[in-house]
Amino acid sequence: MTEATGPTETLTAVAQALERIGRLDPGLGAFIEVWPAEALAREPAARHLPLRGLPFAVKGPAGIRSYAARRLIAAGGVPVGATSVPGPGTYWQTWGQGPHGRTVNPWRADRTPGGSSAGSAVAVAAGMVELATGSDGAGSVRVPAAWCGVFGLKTTNGLLPSPDRTGLASAGVLARSAAGAEPFLRHVLEGYEEPAAPPLPLPAVYSEDLGYADVDPEVAAVVRAAVDRLVASGTVRLVEHGCELLDPAGAWQAVRGGAPGTPEAVAVRRANDDRLAALFAAVPLLLTPATPNRPHGHEGPGKLYSTALTWAFNLSGHPAASLPAGFTGDGCPVGLQLVAARGTDARLLATARAVEGALPPVRR
Repeated sequence: MTEATGPTETLTAVAQALERIGRLDPGLGAFIEVWPAEALAREPAARHLPLRGLPFAVKGPAGIRSYAARRLIAAGGVPVGATSVPGPGTYWQTWGQGPHGRTVNPWRADRTPGGSSAGSAVAVAAGMVELATGSDGAGSVRVPAAWCGVFGLKTTNGLLPSPDRTGLASAGVLARSAAGAEPFLRHVLEGYEEPAAPPLPLPAVYSEDLGYADVDPEVAAVVRAAVDRLVASGTVRLVEHGCELLDPAGAWQAVRGGAPGTPEAVAVRRANDDRLAALFAAVPLLLTPATPNRPHGHEGPGKLYSTALTWAFNLSGHPAASLPAGFTGDGCPVGLQLVAARGTDARLLATARAVEGALPPVRR
């Protein structure tokens, strides 16, 4: 209760979010801007719209102008602030920087939350908001989702306006759960229709390394235990089908650098597209670890690419999500990546809801 409330009066959803931000963010550094006056002024009218004044955060200083944010506002969402992204001079030292300093992982302050949707993942993980926008050009939604123990979805490339002229980046969302992300797809995607729950068990292929990545054995063990649990529960049926891709690092860097037509980049993309097409013709779901490593310290990851298992799907355009899979022995969250055929975003979200229902809930 605050001075503005009476003995029996409760805080509105927006006021609760603002209270939590004011209390928690000085220690976490998730927000670069908070808009209390604007958010409280928007809320009364927003309550009469479909989202009923749902408070949400936007990624970075330009997030409020994104297509997704505009659609959420039109549906009755209330933006409460902009979240941190990498700042000048913070390439490896931290994935977020705000007025309170660097953005820290809410599970372990000595570790990075991942990026570049760093503050969005932290704000959701800490319960400051239920939903936050993100964008994903190499894993920028899925990596922080994995490392902060929340749900993160990268939509099919080209389905929504891209914030990146190369087309690698796709709009995404972070939420406490797959179910919590549903309002994003419902109100941001044109013509969204909620799919029926998928029939179980779901045929799926599991790949620990996609044929090229060097995965931390403990991370691999946590993800494999989660997959085994899905099989034991009757949620997933593993299919013997290889998923050996070519390492996309050079091709991604070529596209990002404005040279997508180099022979190597073209060859890698064509080969991986063909292999993924064959896989999704056989099964509807690919499972992998979301990252090959656990959250690293703020000093940087060394020579490791945290994006080794995610950026292949920015090149191919497939929708992909990260779900909490468990924790390493030192208390770091680990993500399970789900990948599906292009354009099946709504079906992937329904699949993620079935999968998370068979996994233990994340402790908060």
